[in-house]
Amino acid sequence: MIPDLYIVGAGGFGRELYCWLKDLAGWGRDWEFVGFLDDNLSALDEFEYDAQVVAPIKDYVPQSGQLLVCGIGNVAIKEKVCGPLLARGANFLTVVHPSAVVGANVALGAGVVICPGVILTCDIKVGDMGMINLHSSIGHDVIIGKWTTLSPQSNLNGGVTIGASVFLGSGAVILPGHFVDDSALVGAGSVVMRDVKRGQSVFGNPARVFNQAAL
Repeated sequence: MIPDLYIVGAGGFGRELYCWLKDLAGWGRDWEFVGFLDDNLSALDEFEYDAQVVAPIKDYVPQSGQLLVCGIGNVAIKEKVCGPLLARGANFLTVVHPSAVVGANVALGAGVVICPGVILTCDIKVGDMGMINLHSSIGHDVIIGKWTTLSPQSNLNGGVTIGASVFLGSGAVILPGHFVDDSALVGAGSVVMRDVKRGQSVFGNPARVFNQAAL
């Protein structure tokens, strides 16, 4: 029997992921899609999909012969939801859309999602549960930590290192050789010209540390 496949999260990214999974050669061959796991059982009621939420995440118990794929982009929520599933023994599928360009010596961890139009050049490492969204480009010798999310059209130049649990907004650019430490946030459209420290939020071109007191 082929494994059953579930998408964790029936929100916007989960719905996008459902559409993209149908483009994979494994659809109906390497695994059989069953439905979504979401604590909001009515999450799909307003949408016309030939799929449904089949169980709440909080009640799901991993079984042999089942695979999960993460349909959550928000880093904090992704860790909060999927971390306990991993601790209970869940197996997450790594998904690479067929339109993505994947070069030599690219290592993808468990549960990674590579969306349509992404370019991964060469000698790249993406940690477990990472997500690289639409039309992002990743240069040579880049390291991306676990749980990290890159929003659409992010651009990591050569030699960049991104830590764990980092969030990059749409169109963020990291210039060559720079480091973004764990749990940092880079705002949409920002251009990072210097290293970003652990937990910092940076915005702008050039990116500067966000001063909440200035609001």
